[in-house]
Amino acid sequence: MPIPPRNAVLPPLETLLIAAAGGITFAKLGIPAGLISGSVLAVSIAALAGRPMRVPRAFQRVCFVLVGILLGAIVTPETLRGMATWPLSIAVLAVATICMIAATTSYLRFVHGWDWASAFLGASPGAMAQVVALSAEFKADLRGVAIVQVMRVLLIVIGLPGSLALAGLWAGSVIGAPEPVGGSSLIELVILVAVSTALALLLRWMKFPGGLLFGAMAGSAILHGTGWVHAVLPWWLGGGAVIVIGAIAGSRFSNTSWRTVVDYLGAALGSFAVAVAVAACFATLVMLLLPFRPADVIIAFAPGAQDQMMLLALALTLDPVYVGAHHLSRWLICTFSLAIFAKSLTFGKGKPPEQKPWTRPGQGMDDD
Repeated sequence: MPIPPRNAVLPPLETLLIAAAGGITFAKLGIPAGLISGSVLAVSIAALAGRPMRVPRAFQRVCFVLVGILLGAIVTPETLRGMATWPLSIAVLAVATICMIAATTSYLRFVHGWDWASAFLGASPGAMAQVVALSAEFKADLRGVAIVQVMRVLLIVIGLPGSLALAGLWAGSVIGAPEPVGGSSLIELVILVAVSTALALLLRWMKFPGGLLFGAMAGSAILHGTGWVHAVLPWWLGGGAVIVIGAIAGSRFSNTSWRTVVDYLGAALGSFAVAVAVAACFATLVMLLLPFRPADVIIAFAPGAQDQMMLLALALTLDPVYVGAHHLSRWLICTFSLAIFAKSLTFGKGKPPEQKPWTRPGQGMDDD
């Protein structure tokens, strides 16, 4: 067997090592969504410094399947029952999610000149790993999408506890996240991986856009939501897949100027303000009409990742089932929206983003 040349091995190895260092460091420091935000930041800095950051395509596909399995595992019988317990609150959240996506997409499109595909992916709330993976799959503006998504998660999870305390809506003490108990059955784990991988390959064979991610996510969600399987991926495997997704996003910053990064930060902060304003309007409506604690409603309607919002609810001694049911509902809405969007890229009248490169003011290069 011939030995691959050094220039084909060293850049991917360097990329993965830098991504792992950044992700693990952020996670150890307790930074929200530390694995993916740390890996994105570390690889982005290396790429901006001129290092050849690259992730092999075959490796990306494996990680798309693993991340799909992770995303599907957030569906549980408890959260599904919770969705039926608070129908009016869930309905308001559904309307809020649609309005949030529409408003933020329009903001990124018309204020910052993003193309529709990148604006839509950047506007999707609470599905960062999924959105980043689809951005890579469809050659969207992965740099901009990654910055918008990472900044939104960081600002929400870091700023919400202090904001609740200042507003007098929370006066408890922050507790640590609970340690996982027990272990996953090996048989259940094999079933989970086999079913999820089979559906992923089936959707890919059917040429469904983003089939690896959506197929694995659907298989995992069915098995976990019905209670047939309780197994989860080993922490090192799931964490490694998330780190690789971050590396994919960060590697897109190669040959990018710092001026472009500053421009993206403006889009990130502006889109965050739009999303929070929309969420605040609908959360206020629920607090005025329904008998829920304001802190629970605020965390439930916050446009953050479900796993991070669940951990935040536990840390703030709030109601994790209420928060989880709402974030699961929004995740389902975002997932169906992304699936329809992905399908339209292939079967719609317009061309995919990779066939229509675009340029914003201050950006002197194509994204690919």
